[in-house]
Amino acid sequence: MSPASKPRRIRIPSLDEDRALTAAAEADPDSPPLTPGELAQMKPLRGRPPLPERKQLVSVRYSPAVLDYFRATGPGWQSRMDEVLMRYVARRARRPQRPRPD
Repeated sequence: MSPASKPRRIRIPSLDEDRALTAAAEADPDSPPLTPGELAQMKPLRGRPPLPERKQLVSVRYSPAVLDYFRATGPGWQSRMDEVLMRYVARRARRPQRPRPD
């Protein structure tokens, strides 16, 4: 197992170590600890920002040739598929719709 793939182990400081770390942080004038009010106002920065219009998860069946083509284009193939479908929808929306036979 390479060093990069070893799982990280988090060592919880002892009560004495925690007190020493807290005292050092509180004594540092350049970096005072955050107040409870400041902590409450913080927002997580993980992940991507929410989209104004979220995509929906659906189950769809495509022919193997279509999937093979898009997968061969590499990472992001699903987004490229979505772009192709969006262009199709935009083109169709500009055309007058013909009535469908029932």
